Amino acid sequence: MATVVMEQIGRLFINAQQLRQLRQVPRLLESAFPKLPCTMEAADVPWVFREPHILAGYRPPDQSWRYYCLTLFQRHNEAVNVWTHLVAALIILVKFRQVAETVDFLRDPHAQPFFIVLLAAFTYLACSALAHLLSAKSEMSHYTFYFLDYVGVAIYQFGSALAHFYYAIEEEWHMWVRGIFLPASAFLAWLSCTGCCYGKYASGRLSRTSHKLFQVVPSGLAYCLDISPVLHRIYSCWQQACGDPAVVYHGYQVLFFVASAYFFAWPHPERWFPGRCDFVGQGHQIFHVLLVLCTLAQLEAVRLDYGARRLLYERLHGDLAHDSVALFVFTACCSALTAFYMRKRVRALLREKEA
Repeated sequence: MATVVMEQIGRLFINAQQLRQLRQVPRLLESAFPKLPCTMEAADVPWVFREPHILAGYRPPDQSWRYYCLTLFQRHNEAVNVWTHLVAALIILVKFRQVAETVDFLRDPHAQPFFIVLLAAFTYLACSALAHLLSAKSEMSHYTFYFLDYVGVAIYQFGSALAHFYYAIEEEWHMWVRGIFLPASAFLAWLSCTGCCYGKYASGRLSRTSHKLFQVVPSGLAYCLDISPVLHRIYSCWQQACGDPAVVYHGYQVLFFVASAYFFAWPHPERWFPGRCDFVGQGHQIFHVLLVLCTLAQLEAVRLDYGARRLLYERLHGDLAHDSVALFVFTACCSALTAFYMRKRVRALLREKEA
């Protein structure tokens, strides 16, 4: 009996030691990672970092790059924006691996538009995550990373237009737009990047409404053209009462995009509850979530169209895939050069302010 009691006491002693070791884990983690500075209120950071009706949760500028990378795990007013697009970018990589098991991207020329839209989706999500994570370091970093974000948006706009034109279009709509659709989509994607870059560059001299117009109007025009094959497809399917599952996903992507556009254009709900949405609940966070759902629905629709409509798009497009790859690269290069030029303008402007 005494032996049993001593064994039980020994176990308790061991468990107590283990408990003490577990209590030391948070301290070990604190020593492994530097203590991050507290977040700041809007009045304590330069105006370029401030967002309407977001009163707190700003990260201090002029810290090390390591600090801003570690803020991925800190609570601040951009954390949700970073994680929504970072997780979505990882989901796109997983989807690419799954699709690559059944789609020959290297040898099937008709799979190239599919590859481009997957690449474009990953690019815009990764660029957005970087912009929200690293733009708080300085004013120059703020402009640089958001210009990169706008390049990613332009790339995704043209990638979406190409996928819709190549896989989703009906023969009747193809006859109307085949000569102008892709060049016009490329031009509007570049115009969208230019408008967003200029709106950001001139935001100090523009009203909030004018700033939004430079961002929303070119992107809205690009979307109206890019989505037109999908809308015509949905309308044709509705008339014929078809049961195409791809059309259902196309319908979802339209609904999610329209809802996301509302939250991008108007700062709700933080406008109704200033200071209550500093960390969670911002309109831009809702915009991110809805845009991710739009992208995932779009990619699923493209996957279904790629598998089910080969006879149609092979007949309609022929060798167009090769030309579209070149146009995609050209659009990406033009957008990147525009962003680089606007960055030089910003650098000159900041130097004038410092002089």
